[in-house]
Amino acid sequence: MSNIPIAVQMFTLREESEKDFAGTLKKVAELGFDGVEFAGYGGLTAKEVKALIDELGLQAAASHVPLEQLENNLYQVIEDQKILGSNYIVCPYLMPDRRTKEDYKALISFLNHAGETCRREGITLCYHNHDFELERLSNGSTFLEAIFDKTNTHNVKAELDVYWLTKAFEKPVEWMDRYKNRIPLIHLKDMTTDGEQFFAELGTGGVDIDAVLQKGEEAGVKWWVVEQDVSRRTPFESIEISMKYLKSLQIK
Repeated sequence: MSNIPIAVQMFTLREESEKDFAGTLKKVAELGFDGVEFAGYGGLTAKEVKALIDELGLQAAASHVPLEQLENNLYQVIEDQKILGSNYIVCPYLMPDRRTKEDYKALISFLNHAGETCRREGITLCYHNHDFELERLSNGSTFLEAIFDKTNTHNVKAELDVYWLTKAFEKPVEWMDRYKNRIPLIHLKDMTTDGEQFFAELGTGGVDIDAVLQKGEEAGVKWWVVEQDVSRRTPFESIEISMKYLKSLQIK
């Protein structure tokens, strides 16, 4: 169905990584993942991380980097990506104190300029959504649409998160159509079908993961990224279940 490689977002394995970063990456490789999307480097330098993933046969799919770090240290972040062989930097989350209309205007301006700087250096800047950016504005559109519609398509790309889109009553495949060829990264997540809407292993919940996967190549997706924010199993068990589901669909 797809030749798009599969990574895991290391935030899923944050507690395991804190105890044993190298061992956690080794287990990720053993589970059959092609790469990792970083959320920090386990206290190692980019060169040390690069040596580690090379040894394990993993690729650096992308790196989540906090907005404050992008604002204050962008060139170092870019250099780290070059060392890692990562093509994508992702702005992962807006803190609650930075979500006013004025904040979004400032964010759009910053992403556009930072994205241009990244592009000149051969790196792509992406924005990752949650559900709060899907709040409707007075004109009926959302903050997330404003972010993508008011930035240069070459400077700012999307990392769509299908769980948060679904939670906000949006259909992920419609967003994939709307921003076709602007979505190099997609977070694959499932959601329980009860009222709690808890994070679920792929194929066990109510998100139409199959429809998303079928649209991947047409939409220009370069990496699928498996993430589970919280798990009722061990995170390793959860990502193994998700990977087995993807393999059952002949994604691998």
